[in-house]
Amino acid sequence: MDNIKRLVIATALIILQGTMAYGQDRYAIKYKYKPQDTYSLDEPTAFLTQKAMDRREREGILADSTDLPVAERYIDIIDDMVDNVQYHSKWMNASVVVANAEQIEAIKALPFVKEDGVELIAKGFYMNGRSSNSNILKMPVSIQVRGKSKAEEDYAFQNGLLGVPEMHGEGLTGKGITIAVFDGGFMNTDEIIGLKHLLDDNRIIATKDLVTPWSESVYRTETHGTSALSLIAANDVNTLVSGAYDANYILCITEDVASEYRIEEYNWARAAEFADSLGVDIINSSLGYTTFNDPSMNYEKSDLDGKTAVITQAATLAAERGILVVSSAGNEGGGSETTITAPSDAEGILAIGAVSKDLSRASFSSIGPTADGRIKPDLSALGSGVRLWRGSNNTSTASGTSFSAPQIAALAAGIWQGRPHWTKDELIHYLLKSGSQAENPDDQLGYGIPNFDLAYFGEVLDVEEEFEEFQTKIYPNPVNGEELFIQFGNSAQCDFTLIDTNGKVIGQNTLTRNSNRVPYEVQLAAIHTGLYVIELNEGFNKERHKLLIK
Repeated sequence: MDNIKRLVIATALIILQGTMAYGQDRYAIKYKYKPQDTYSLDEPTAFLTQKAMDRREREGILADSTDLPVAERYIDIIDDMVDNVQYHSKWMNASVVVANAEQIEAIKALPFVKEDGVELIAKGFYMNGRSSNSNILKMPVSIQVRGKSKAEEDYAFQNGLLGVPEMHGEGLTGKGITIAVFDGGFMNTDEIIGLKHLLDDNRIIATKDLVTPWSESVYRTETHGTSALSLIAANDVNTLVSGAYDANYILCITEDVASEYRIEEYNWARAAEFADSLGVDIINSSLGYTTFNDPSMNYEKSDLDGKTAVITQAATLAAERGILVVSSAGNEGGGSETTITAPSDAEGILAIGAVSKDLSRASFSSIGPTADGRIKPDLSALGSGVRLWRGSNNTSTASGTSFSAPQIAALAAGIWQGRPHWTKDELIHYLLKSGSQAENPDDQLGYGIPNFDLAYFGEVLDVEEEFEEFQTKIYPNPVNGEELFIQFGNSAQCDFTLIDTNGKVIGQNTLTRNSNRVPYEVQLAAIHTGLYVIELNEGFNKERHKLLIK
């Protein structure tokens, strides 16, 4: 940069006094190739932590070219051509830069830049941490402050809906799980009593601000991220106890609350790469995009196909690495058309809708399907009048799918703690199967409200019935009394075993009968209510069946 340019920029800084500069915008520069001078896929630990490698091993996947950093030789060239490089995205094989029109034309001519590979992703750029744009709150919420007794009642309801008390009863609080929260800011997080343990116990293992990279703290800007975080991590019995308070956390600011441009999608992608490299297990994202300040950037309904939106592509890449992405479905309501927002349309993730306290779909909760016909949302949780932390003095209530999604992320963390051998897709499978609408999912609530017991013990209960030709019948099921009838096999006797959902044998007996035309009779005296597995064994014929005792 010559001296005249330096003088002009210095003068502009004085005049603007830290506001957004114009004449220079933010662009994504996308590259054709990814030549490497330093890194190799033969040594992935040079750019991925061991925890990230362990996740890939569990998932049965290898590091690939998308994991390699952007080529250093490209970085060196671009850095000399622009005024500022915001960051580089290895998944998108792109650099996000601040540049003027003349610089952009020169970059377009570079042989390693893709044809049509220069994309305007935001107008203006930040200087000294302030913007001349007005503050626009993306996901409006209703807030009402209430007393502590009401707080306990509220969080007991929202936790009970998912079975969080039962999860905690099993000693599952997210310990050993790493959760990333992407949002617009985490103001007051470092002052809230319910989140104090996160800082005291060093459970916030990393932070990153992608909107204003010079910022030294993410505990600023706004409290939307604070609220989402509290619904996963809070632990104060008088105000809010959330599902995964023993997990580790990565907090990233990706949402620019002062404007809406596609750069926020690239921010999300870069944050996901950062979290992935640190071995994150779950990403909670209470964000969604379809419309922008620049209408030319808007997505059409047909673009919600799981492939088009930049943030959807990034969420898919995260999912392919075994990361569970939990995304709010959106607050656009329901009607005759799809209203979900990206990245909820991504495959291999969980898009979360919202219910009211009567368990019907909250009126604001977005609906599917995706443009290619897949059911969305996937699951739902309480999203109306949710108890959460926002201010530093007391909890309050708010509404939105932004606040139903974190509850599912917390539930998933607890389950994954207890089932560490499950892959991400197995975890999703059992969560969906536990849903209140699992037998008849729809585009209003997806598979419905998940349940801890059914999801966590799903592996035990998901037994194959290989001998359907015997027409086994167990009745009544559920059983309310002490007498149970079992029609099984062709012999006059069989071995009977009753197993609880922890795998503990409750009782064993050899059942007999006079004829295979009549059922076995079993007395269930003094058996506690709950879900059990019945194991029946007749020679080579062995079956397992679920039994609910009321």
